[in-house]
Amino acid sequence: MKSAVETLNPTRVRLTVEVPFEELKDSLDAAYKKINQQVTVKGFRKGKIPARIIDQRFGRGAVLEEAVNDALPKFYTDAVNEGELNVLGQPDVDITELKDGELLAFTAEVDVRPVIEIPDYSGIEVTVDAVEVTEEDVDKAVEALRDRFASTNPVERAAAEGDVVTIDLEAKVDGEILPDGVADGVQYTIGSGELLDGIDEAVTGLEAGGEATFTSELKGGTAEGKEAQVSVKVTQVAARELPELDDDFAQMASEFDTLEELRADSRKRLENNRQYDQATQAQERVLEELLKLAEVPIPEKLLADEINTRKHNLEHHQLGQMGLDLAKYLEIQGKTEEEFEAETKEQAEKGIRTQFILDELVNKEKLNVNQEELTEHLMRRAQSSGMSPDEFAKAVVEGGQVPMLVGEVARGKALAVVVESAKVTDTNGELVDLNDDDDEAADETDAAEGAATTEAAAEEQGDTETKAEAAETAESKDGKTEA
Repeated sequence: MKSAVETLNPTRVRLTVEVPFEELKDSLDAAYKKINQQVTVKGFRKGKIPARIIDQRFGRGAVLEEAVNDALPKFYTDAVNEGELNVLGQPDVDITELKDGELLAFTAEVDVRPVIEIPDYSGIEVTVDAVEVTEEDVDKAVEALRDRFASTNPVERAAAEGDVVTIDLEAKVDGEILPDGVADGVQYTIGSGELLDGIDEAVTGLEAGGEATFTSELKGGTAEGKEAQVSVKVTQVAARELPELDDDFAQMASEFDTLEELRADSRKRLENNRQYDQATQAQERVLEELLKLAEVPIPEKLLADEINTRKHNLEHHQLGQMGLDLAKYLEIQGKTEEEFEAETKEQAEKGIRTQFILDELVNKEKLNVNQEELTEHLMRRAQSSGMSPDEFAKAVVEGGQVPMLVGEVARGKALAVVVESAKVTDTNGELVDLNDDDDEAADETDAAEGAATTEAAAEEQGDTETKAEAAETAESKDGKTEA
C-alpha cells in the first residue's frame, strides 16, 4: 500500500491511498463467504456456491463492493498511522479507481488536530479579588443560620411582610376554574417571591378569614403563561420568631459553646470560601491570558458539531428538566435568537481552543494521571451529577467515558502548571500564593470546564453517543461552563 498526505489547511488533510489488488484477497474471500450465506442457487448447498457462480449470478461488482467496504477502514487506519496523523472525527472517503485484479485507489479528507506552538506563559500576570471578610459579612452568615432556626406562632393580627400565612387559592381563566387551579392549606412567607406575582400585595393586611382577588400570569400548570383571576383566602397568620443571639443559640445551632466561637468559625468558613473563589478566579483569568497568547485554528466541522451538541443538550436535557423550551428560555434571559447563536458559537470556540492548548501542554509537560487522581475526580463528578460514586462509575465505564475523565484530570493539571508560573496579584496589590489550593482548585476548574472540553474530546474519538452522555454528566456544571 502507498499513501501520501496533502495539507489542505491547518486543520484538514487529504490522504491519497493506492492498494495493490492482492492486498484485497482476505476481504474478497470474506465477501464471497458473506454472500454465500445470504443467497441460494439451485443445485448448490447453502454456503457452498463457487465464486464463479456468484460472479455469474450476482455480478462481480457486488463482490468487489462488499470487499472494498470491508477493507477500507483498515487501509484508511494504516494510512493515518503511516502519516502519523492525529485525526478528528470521521473521514470523507472517495474511491477514485477500482481496477479488478489490479488496483484500488481512494482519497480520504479528514480533520486533524492543528499543530500548536505553546507560547511562553511565564510572563502571565493577572489580578484577582482580595480575600476580605468584614464584620458585616459575619453578621449576615450568623443571621442566615439564625433564620434557619426560626419558629412560627399564630397571631391574631393583620399579616405583614415576613409572616407565614396559610392560604387557600383558586385560579380562573376566562371565568372557568382550572382543573389544577385549586390549592388549600398552602404555607407562604410574605415577601419570599415563591408564589404568584401579586400574592404579596393581596395578602398583606389581611387577618385570618380575610379574602382578596388579584390577577397574575400563571408560572406553570395547564394554563401556563395565561392571565388568571386568583382568589386567595387567609386561614392563619403566623409570626416568625428568631432565637436570641447568645451562647444558648450557639449550642443549639452548632458544636460550639459560645456565640463568639460560632462567629469565629463563620469567619473562617467565609475566608476559606473566598480563598477558593480567588483560586478559581485566578485560573479562569490565567486561562484567558493563555488563550490570547496562543494561535489555535479550529476545524469547521468540529465547531459545527460542537455548536449543535451544545444546543441539543440545552434544549433536550437542561431546559426539558425545567419545563422550558428554547423560546421561553430566551425570553427569560432577555436574548434574541441571533444573540444566543453568537454566544453559543463563541463558547464552543473557546471550549475547543481550551482543550487543544491544554492537551498540547499535557504532552509537552509529560503529565500523567494516576488512579488516585482519577478516583478523586470521579467522586467530585458523581457528587455534582447527583449520582452515587458507584452509579456514576458504572455509567462512565458503560458509556466508554473513562478516557474522557482522564483527559479532564490531565487538562486540570496542565492548567495548574501555567497558574503556578503566573504572577497573581489581588486588588490590594498583594501577591497571592495559590500553592496550598492548586490541586483542589485545579481539579474543580477542570470540572467546571467539563461541558466545554469533554464534548470536544468525545468528538475527537468520533463517538457522538459518548459525547451526548458526557455532556449530560457535565450538565450540573453548566452554570460555570466554558471557562
